[in-house]
Amino acid sequence: MQTNPNTTSSFSGQDLHLSYGGPMIVEGLTVTIPTQEITAIIGPNGCGKSTLLKALARILIPEQGKVEVNEVDVHSQSTKETARQLGLLPQNPRSPDGITVSDLIQRGRYPHQGIFRQWSREDETSVNKALMLTGLTNFSDRPIDELSGGQRQRVWIAMLLAQETPIMLLDEPTTHLDIAHQIEVLDLLKELTEQHNRTIVMVLHDINLAVRYADNLIAMRDGKIKTAGKPHNVVTVQMIQDVFSIKTQILQDPISGSPLCIPVIKNT
Repeated sequence: MQTNPNTTSSFSGQDLHLSYGGPMIVEGLTVTIPTQEITAIIGPNGCGKSTLLKALARILIPEQGKVEVNEVDVHSQSTKETARQLGLLPQNPRSPDGITVSDLIQRGRYPHQGIFRQWSREDETSVNKALMLTGLTNFSDRPIDELSGGQRQRVWIAMLLAQETPIMLLDEPTTHLDIAHQIEVLDLLKELTEQHNRTIVMVLHDINLAVRYADNLIAMRDGKIKTAGKPHNVVTVQMIQDVFSIKTQILQDPISGSPLCIPVIKNT
């Protein structure tokens, strides 16, 4: 069943036990992801953020528990069927040498291809729309290795858009980008939720960027969700202390009105 971006009604992980064949990294975790909004997962290194994202993306099979989209276990479906519902941008994605922007974006159409189904007008329309939404139309014939870091990240996001999944999962999409390109990428993701009904789940390290752009926060530590909800409810001095083990002051961002975390520097 092909899912339209407007039809995802629920996305959740239930009683998830996750490992890579060794010690359990996540144990007994249950999470419900609000649809058509941005959810950011925050927490210290090694707390299980990326592990949880991989499980939600059907990359990591739970030892116990299940991930459901529209109340259907994603592991009960074929890979292609799930790929029409979930799109993943991993950390540090790599493209083949010499590939052009349009060639990479076209690979997002794989879940919609079949043995007898050739490249169609629908595929072409999806790729052109992805190029337009990410501002890459004039770069379609450029080799990816000639682009800036921010432009490359937009190409990968465009590939997810061409995949036409209602749910997009991104693992640290702003890593290695300067502040201008971080804002560029996050502005694009915000537009995708507000104007194109995408459900986005992303792992972020920068708390203040997460708070500014996310509709919902999940704060993790030691493989568990410490708290989750709207940023104004989640971000407190006590939460930052409990999750990151640092002292902060919480102010109001003068631009967005969102909470702003200011670390308290210890006297030396």
